[in-house]
Amino acid sequence: MNVIETDGLTKVFGDLVAVDHASISVEKGELFGLLGPNGAGKTTLISMLSTTLPPTSGVARVYGFDVLREPSSVRASIGVVFQEHSLDDRLTARENLDLHGRLYGMEKALRRKRMDEVLELVELSDRANDLVKTYSGGMMRRLEIARGLMHHPKVLFLDEPTLGLDPQTRVHIWDYIKKLNEEGVTMILTTHYMDEADHLCDRIAIIDHGNIVALDTPENLKAKIRGDIISLEVGDGHQMEPLKQSMIKEDFVRDVSLRNNTLRLTVQNGERSIPPILSIAAQSGIKIQSVSLRKPTLDDVFIHHTGRAIREESASLMDRIKRRRRR
Repeated sequence: MNVIETDGLTKVFGDLVAVDHASISVEKGELFGLLGPNGAGKTTLISMLSTTLPPTSGVARVYGFDVLREPSSVRASIGVVFQEHSLDDRLTARENLDLHGRLYGMEKALRRKRMDEVLELVELSDRANDLVKTYSGGMMRRLEIARGLMHHPKVLFLDEPTLGLDPQTRVHIWDYIKKLNEEGVTMILTTHYMDEADHLCDRIAIIDHGNIVALDTPENLKAKIRGDIISLEVGDGHQMEPLKQSMIKEDFVRDVSLRNNTLRLTVQNGERSIPPILSIAAQSGIKIQSVSLRKPTLDDVFIHHTGRAIREESASLMDRIKRRRRR
C-alpha cells in the first residue's frame, strides 16, 4: 500500500521553480529519503505534502487524502519534525507535549498516557518537568520527535532532523529514527548528509534544483555506477586538464570528472586499471602525487547525475524566496 503518492507535483515562486513535476510513491512502513543540497527543493516538497504550502500544480495524496481538498484529514494523519526548532522554550517538555495533544483534540487521560510513552521512547522522562530552554540541541530534537508522535501519526515527516548536531548526537537520533521505523511508522526524511541517507533509508530520491534525478535503494543507486572509483592528484594543477583528456580516450575508463584539483575516474576493475593509468601519466610527463581506490558512494551517484558534488549553500531555498519577496 502506498501511503504517499505524488504526480507532477510542482511549486513555483515567481520565476523560481522550487519543485518541478515531482512524482514519487512511498510504501507503508518505508523510510524514504529525499537527498539533496540546501536549496534543492526538499523542504518545499515536504511543505506541500504536509499542507503548509499549496502546490502550484500536480496532485499529492497522503494516506489517500488529497492535500488540497482534504487538508484536515492529511494533518490528522501526519506528524512533522521541522528543520527549525519550533518548541516553546519557556515551557517544560511535558507542557509542550500537552499543548500539542490539546491542539489535536486528545482527551486528558490519553494525553497523559501518551506523554509518558513518548518521553520514555526518546529517553527524556527524567527531564520532563525541566524548561526546554535548559535543553541541549540534541535533547530539543528528541523532544520534537516525541511531539510529532504524540497523536499516533501514520506518517512522520523529518526535515533535516540532525542539522547542526554533533556527530555523537546524530548517531543517537539515527537510533531513535530506526527504532520508530521498525515499529511500523512510515517516515519521510530530508537530508543533505550522504552517510545519513545511506545508513537509514530504504529508498532515496535524489533531488537537485527541484528535479528528482534518481530514485532507488542506496545499494542499487551505487551499483548503477558500475565500477570502481580512482582519484588522482597531480603536482601541477595545470596538468589536470591534459591528464583528463588522455583518460577520456581510454576504453577501460567509463567516466571522467575533474573537481577541486582531483581527477575522478570510474573504471571496471580498479586494481588492474591503476598501472596503465600511471603509465599513461608518465608517458605524458605528468607526475602523480597520490592515487586512491574505492567503491562508489552516494556522493559519486550525485556527481554522476548532476555533474558536481553535493554542495553546502549559505542560504536555504526559503531564505532566497524571502529575499525575492522583500525586493
